[in-house]
Amino acid sequence: MSEDGLTIYDVECGILAGEIVERQQDPETGEHKYRIAGETVEGELVEVIAKIGPTGKPVIITVYRS
Repeated sequence: MSEDGLTIYDVECGILAGEIVERQQDPETGEHKYRIAGETVEGELVEVIAKIGPTGKPVIITVYRS
């Protein structure tokens, strides 16, 4: 995130205004993770890889400019 100059606000905006473009399932655990494409606060493209944690809260795995 910091290597691409992204802030937490960019991540939040990307998730809230973005859309899920791919859902992946781990063959061993059955756990799902999601690739979300959206825009930063400044309108640049960003992708967020996230999953739902055991407590039901979202967990951000990685974020990068696309």
